[in-house]
Amino acid sequence: MNHDSYTDDFLAGILHSVKTIALTGASPNPARPSNGVMGYLLSRGYEVIPVNPGQAGKQIHGRTVFARLADIPVPIDMIDVFRAAEYLDGVVEEALVLRPLPKVIWAQLGVRDDAAAAKAEAAGIKVVMNRCPAIEYPRLIA
Repeated sequence: MNHDSYTDDFLAGILHSVKTIALTGASPNPARPSNGVMGYLLSRGYEVIPVNPGQAGKQIHGRTVFARLADIPVPIDMIDVFRAAEYLDGVVEEALVLRPLPKVIWAQLGVRDDAAAAKAEAAGIKVVMNRCPAIEYPRLIA
């Protein structure tokens, strides 16, 4: 897939189809973008599960934080990646062992790794990079 641009239909289709989102790199700090995006997605009716090994067992926005994707006890529809681009491949590797596989890996603004995306797509996972669902949602859905 060409990750230089996405059609509005592709992005809206993802936002309509997912319900449970694992947010990697979740921060308890309200000044951090991951915290604001998590709150926004929760306010739009998504179930958002924070993932951050340094915060595991604590709460962010009233949700228990998990250390790893594999620790989440429910199926994940989408992984929202708030990690630097060099960690995207590791997130994809974690995602590929989940059962069922997530439908989508969505990498935040500034996060792109085409090789990691190709690996996820080869397994049937849709990938969005360098976009923010909290920006796309009001533009396409609200």
